[in-house]
Amino acid sequence: MKKNLLLLVAAIIIVVLLGIIFVMLPSGTANAPTNTATTTQTGTTGGQKASFEDLIVVDAPLIGASVTSPLTITGKARGTWYFEASFPIVLTDWDGRIIAEGHAEAQGDWMTTEYVPFKATLTYNTPTPGDPSVNRGTLILKNDNPSGDPERDKAVEIQVVFK
Repeated sequence: MKKNLLLLVAAIIIVVLLGIIFVMLPSGTANAPTNTATTTQTGTTGGQKASFEDLIVVDAPLIGASVTSPLTITGKARGTWYFEASFPIVLTDWDGRIIAEGHAEAQGDWMTTEYVPFKATLTYNTPTPGDPSVNRGTLILKNDNPSGDPERDKAVEIQVVFK
């Protein structure tokens, strides 16, 4: 009887420990793909506004625009794109190296599901000025995701040309 009781207690302890280990392990989403948007455009010649689903619209710079430093970024995003009235912005060169980063700031009350205007300014050194083979880059506007959950990451990417 004591032996059966001891085996039952040991089995319960093992099940509880396995449950704790299972709960504490990462969920496996670290390698999940992000929701990075390809820019929405109506033509292939550039000059169109970039957007992601119904969450953000970038008024400037337009897709394929020639840009100089300082670069001013404007548009509107749903309040859910922000956290504490801002979201991150990154500018990369043609090879994906970050040449500037900062935050866009809401220009109104961001605690809403409606569109809220934003503005940001990035200052950078122009990579390889005048070399047409490498004078392009990408402006990336990311939703602010305080949870860190990769499944909630979203971004809009805008191809630009450095003057």
